[in-house]
Amino acid sequence: MSVHEQAAAAVLSQVALAADGVLLGLALAYVAARSIIRYTVTSSALRKIRDAPSLKVSDLRSVLDDSDSSNDLDGGKLVIVRGIVDSKSAINGNWKSLIPNVLISHESGERCVVLQRTQTCIYNEWRGLFGWTSDLRSLFARSWHKQESTSFRTVPFILVEGGKPYTDYLIVNMDGSKHSLPLVTVYHQLQPISASPYTFLQALFGHEYPVGLLDEEKILPLGKDITAVGICTLKDGIAGIKPCKDLPYFLSDMTKDHMVIGLAFRSKVLLWSGIVLGALSIGILGYAGVRNWNKWQEWRQQQRTQQQNLARTDVDPQSPEDDEAGDIPDGELCVVCLTRRRRSAFIPCGHLVCCQRCALSVERDLAPKCPVCRQEIRSSVRIYDS
Repeated sequence: MSVHEQAAAAVLSQVALAADGVLLGLALAYVAARSIIRYTVTSSALRKIRDAPSLKVSDLRSVLDDSDSSNDLDGGKLVIVRGIVDSKSAINGNWKSLIPNVLISHESGERCVVLQRTQTCIYNEWRGLFGWTSDLRSLFARSWHKQESTSFRTVPFILVEGGKPYTDYLIVNMDGSKHSLPLVTVYHQLQPISASPYTFLQALFGHEYPVGLLDEEKILPLGKDITAVGICTLKDGIAGIKPCKDLPYFLSDMTKDHMVIGLAFRSKVLLWSGIVLGALSIGILGYAGVRNWNKWQEWRQQQRTQQQNLARTDVDPQSPEDDEAGDIPDGELCVVCLTRRRRSAFIPCGHLVCCQRCALSVERDLAPKCPVCRQEIRSSVRIYDS
């Protein structure tokens, strides 16, 4: 870790531990609250998936015709269907079925219904000779920056069961879906970018510069066996399924049992992390509250002591003539006013460096410290010559 990163880490630690850990406690409380919220969302999705029926494509009509189900959502029923991917053009009963409406992978030549091509330009950010970057992500990970360009193409497709001709099928509606898809990577290549004189200047002055181009192609091939989780409806006797925004899955390689196991484990992790972080934040905030309360009590006590000393001085100002004027050696002059004799010693450091008036003025500060050793003081005591 460089000097600048160590300084940034020191600043972050000081901010986190400010006010005896109040900020750290609030941050942990925020993370705990987020964990509990995510736990409620995950547990709700777990209950829905656990209660949803797991069906075959051929069983959809009989289940959708049953109107007494308690699993109705948005005019349909939440179901889990396992089927094989095929193009929608395969069910057309006219000459159009002779020309399949499918996509062809540029690299592998496989036929598919979803084609995703991603090109990622990877930049390296180096702290050059004449500058450094204050990006905080370098504290937790390597200083890499990525710039992506993605092309996403899809054609209408269905889920079927068995071979052709298809008597039962399920139309997949992906409109508005933001769920991850069970895509298969068919091409993955990282091409290094040759350095130029301009790249050298960028690195010299601490700017990011390109180091490689990652080219990737993913597809959803025909014949792939997947699971669809969503809201299923019947329209003109044809079954269709669309995603449910409350669920983390839509199209997946996993079966219902695997989904239930994964969501159950995730909900337990979120619950216990929320409980542990919440208890830890309560302990830190409680400790910080007690510490700050004690500090406030000590400050109040110091203020009362200073007021009592000031009142005692106003009533009985013990100021001999030699304190105000006269021939006073330099070693006995007050280090604050340089006009009166040293008469008050600070507690607990014990330095005799101030006259009584200056000692009282020092005690009235919010954080009183000895003018010589800079140690915090509680009070002062008058010293009398024998």
